[in-house]
Amino acid sequence: MNTPTTSKAAALLGAIPCLLFAANACAGGHLDVDDAGMLDPGQCQYEVWYGRAGPQPVNALHFGPACRVGPLELGFNADRYTLGGQHANTLGPQIKWTWFGQAPDAQFSGAVSANVTWDRTNRGKPGRQLVFPFTWKALDSLQIHANLGADWSPVTGSRTGRTGLGTEWALTEQLSLLGERNRAGGLWTSRVGARFSFTPLISLDVTTSRTGPERTRGFYVGLNQEFSR
Repeated sequence: MNTPTTSKAAALLGAIPCLLFAANACAGGHLDVDDAGMLDPGQCQYEVWYGRAGPQPVNALHFGPACRVGPLELGFNADRYTLGGQHANTLGPQIKWTWFGQAPDAQFSGAVSANVTWDRTNRGKPGRQLVFPFTWKALDSLQIHANLGADWSPVTGSRTGRTGLGTEWALTEQLSLLGERNRAGGLWTSRVGARFSFTPLISLDVTTSRTGPERTRGFYVGLNQEFSR
C-alpha cells in the first residue's frame, strides 16, 4: 500500500511534465502558447513567476534570464515545484530563432524554440521540448499565436504532442487581455488574464486557468523586465 508521502511524490512526478514547459517562451512568461518574436539585438530580459496549477495542483516558482546573441535568443530556466512535502528542482538552457518575419511591422512571423531540462531532484532522463510558434498580427492591437511541437518528459523521457492557440489584445499601451487554449502532456488547459505594462520594458501578467477533464483551477503571477546589455 502506498504511504501518503509516496503518493505525493508520484503525484508530483505526474504533474511536472504538464507544468515543466509552461515557460517555453522567453518572451511569453508563464503562458503555454509562445509567440514567434525574439528580443531585439543588444537586449536581455528576466522573468520571474509564481503559480499553482495542473491536474493535481502543484506550486511552481520560476526564474528565467535570456539575451539576444546574434541571430538567436539564448535563455536559461530554473524552476522549483512543490506538492505537500515533496519538491523537484529543474535547470536547463533554451534557444529560440525567428526564421521568418523578424521586422517589427511583419504581419506574419515564424520561429523555432527548443529547450532541455534536468530534474536535479529525481534525476532520470532530461526533459526536452521542440516548438514551432507562429504569430499573425491581425491588427496593430491584436495578435494571434499558434504552436505545434512536442515535449519529452523529464525522468521518464516519454513523448507527447503539443498544440495551442493564443491571443493578445492591447486595449491601451498599459493594458492587454490574454487568452489561450493549449494541449500538453495529454491535457487541455484554458487560460485568460491580463498584462499590465508599467513601462515599455516592465510588465506584470496575472492569469487564471482550468486544466484537464476535471477543469482544475490554477493561477499565475509573473513579472517581466527587459534591459540593454
